Amino acid sequence: MKIIGLITGLLIIATVLWDTFETMILPRRVNRRLRLTNFFYAAVWIPCTWIAPRIPTHRLRETFLGFFGPLSLLGLLATWAIGLIFGFTLLLWATGSGLNVGHDEASFGTYLYLSGVTFFTLGFGDIAPTSTIGRLLAVLESANGFGLLAVCISYLPVLYQSFSRREGSISLLDARGGSPSSAVELLRRHRAEDSFDDLNRLLSEWEHWSASLLESHLSYPVLCYFRSQHDNQSWLRALTTVLDTCALVMVGVKDAPVWQARMTFAMARHALVDIAQVLRTKPYLVRNKRELSREEFLRITRTLEENRIFLPNDEKTEERLAEFREMYEPYVFALSDWLLMPVPPWILPPDSIDNWKTSAWGRIQ
Repeated sequence: MKIIGLITGLLIIATVLWDTFETMILPRRVNRRLRLTNFFYAAVWIPCTWIAPRIPTHRLRETFLGFFGPLSLLGLLATWAIGLIFGFTLLLWATGSGLNVGHDEASFGTYLYLSGVTFFTLGFGDIAPTSTIGRLLAVLESANGFGLLAVCISYLPVLYQSFSRREGSISLLDARGGSPSSAVELLRRHRAEDSFDDLNRLLSEWEHWSASLLESHLSYPVLCYFRSQHDNQSWLRALTTVLDTCALVMVGVKDAPVWQARMTFAMARHALVDIAQVLRTKPYLVRNKRELSREEFLRITRTLEENRIFLPNDEKTEERLAEFREMYEPYVFALSDWLLMPVPPWILPPDSIDNWKTSAWGRIQ
């Protein structure tokens, strides 16, 4: 039994340390399925996805989901700590490390208490190892406790800086694309003085934003679960709006920056697909999730024409738009269902109000 305990303890410690390294230190995507972090998030996120739809109001539901990201970090840290404490407990017990508890053989609970006190460096001194191997294991466990704490302290600022950079651009999109954002509204608001210069600059900025999103969310997938400041905003909505806008421009909006739209579309789709791969969300196409019927497409063209934005008036335009949509919508729908983040509309509903026009005391008339 003690040999089994020794092997099990070594495996637990090695698994926790390697998982900590991959999650917090390794700056690249990890494709391996069998990871402690993956099991942890599957175990805690799936119950949340069952509870959230049963919350009666949208605001309370978003508040509930908004707590998940930060709390999951604390839960993951606790899981690592418990794993290391239990692993070193097995090593102390399996090696028969002597303790200053008299002539009676120490129980497993005593070893567990010693491991916990050593990991958190409490230094009570009531239970202490007396053998050489026990003292060596105590030193190693203390070093692991210090190391885990140091890594987590250095990890959190990097994580929240990435989150802040992401949300800054999403907040800017409020006045540029509406609340919630939409491609038609984004185009309409950027048709200034018969020029698309502002749209060209915006798409260039979102090309860089998509590249930053790709880098940060592949290195730290937990950021995908962090919600935006407002209930009608999310990184998935913003990314989808940019892809929708690029798709409309590429099918033939007159005088629009087609080349920049292609570059932004490529980068945004790249980020979307890789994030879906990291979260193990298999792409699928659900037409009723955001159906674009012939009548809806004609409504889009009429709305754009009212703002001097012209699409080619033929069937090939609608077919080309459908081809572009099939390149990214299956991944959008899969991520939307997994993260419980709604997809943006093509046209803003009549009662929509920009977030900057509202406050707790009313709204701008």
